[in-house]
This record gives sequence, structure tokens and C-alpha cells, in this order.
Amino acid sequence: MSTAATATKTRARTAPKRRTKREQRDESIDKLLSAARALFVSKGYRATTLEQVATAAGLTKGAVYFYFGSKEAVLVQLLEAVEAQLIAPALAILKSPGNPIFDKFGQFLRMHGEMGVSNREDMLLLISMSIEFAEQEGPAAEAIKRMYNNLHRAIEALIKRGQASGEFRRDAPAAELASIVIAAHDGAFLEWYRRSSKLDGRNLVRAVVSVLMHGL
Repeated sequence: MSTAATATKTRARTAPKRRTKREQRDESIDKLLSAARALFVSKGYRATTLEQVATAAGLTKGAVYFYFGSKEAVLVQLLEAVEAQLIAPALAILKSPGNPIFDKFGQFLRMHGEMGVSNREDMLLLISMSIEFAEQEGPAAEAIKRMYNNLHRAIEALIKRGQASGEFRRDAPAAELASIVIAAHDGAFLEWYRRSSKLDGRNLVRAVVSVLMHGL
């Protein structure tokens, strides 16, 4: 084989593989979603502009419109990912059959807390957007309400089962106890966000689990 042919083959092996249009599209979307998530959490949804999202992603404002169409569509796609990664697995545990209820509840708390630690920005996005969209309407507000309503109903149903079996306290209604569980969970993550330099996320999760388990 000639030296020229060998050099050509060597260049072919070492040259970077050209990305397809689909790969470039997916990379751009991922960059925009990542930038939007960070900005929505740190600045808030209303205070974040599409220009800021595009700049943070290293793209143009036109790219945001091209891939999503609106700022709310960006948030809705982020919330869909949160629902699939954080809410759906939690609901699967809460709704699964079997006893004892006390152990199932502890499994849910530990799993949901650990997922919040490993997916911190996603959890903070859901919590912060639930505050910002509390009195709003539209696709994003509906997605947030659906997730919290589904979670509340599943926790309430499990607590009722625990009350019926004698595993949980009966001096407070299950609906209110479920609200306390969600409030403690969300509040702990907000406190971690405010004081992240002084708090360890996993230690905080363990403390929340211990308090809620003993409280119920």
C-alpha cells in the first residue's frame, strides 16, 4: 500500500465523526433545556427571558422559537421530564400492593428524597414553579397541579390504609397528614437550596424521613 493511501486511511480513522442533523438538533434542545432549568430555578420563570435562555445555551433567540415556540413550552417540556423521573416512580411505590404500610411509606420517603438529591435542579424546578404558578392557568400550571394532586392523593390513600391497619396515627385526617408530608418534603429542599453551603442534602433527607416516620 502506498504512503498516500496509508495516510488517507489514518486521517479517516482519526477525523471526528460528522454529526447528523438529528444529533445537532438534540444537542441544541438539550442545551436550551439545561439553560432554561438553571435560570428558572435561580431567577424565576417570569424574570427569565428567552434571550437569556438562548445566550446561556450559546444559541440564538430564534433557535428557542424554532424548537419550542414559546417560553412556556420550554417549561412544559422540563416539567414532563420531572414527572417521568421523579413523580412517576414515587407514585409506583405509593400505589403498589403489599404490607406493612409503614415500611412502604418509608421506602417512598427515602427513594423520593434520594432522587431529589441526585436530581436537585429538577426537584427545585417543580417546587419553585408550584409557587410561581399557584394562581395561574395554562399548560404549565395544569401540569404542576396534576403532579401535586396525584402525589397528594396517593400519599393520602396510603395513610388511610395505614390508619385502618393501626400502623399510623388516627388523631388527624389523612388529607391533612398528606399535606404535611408534602410540605415537609418541599420545605426541606428549599432550605437546602437556601443554605446549601451549610447543609448536606442526604443528611437532610435522612432527618426528614426520621421525623415524618416517627410523626405518623
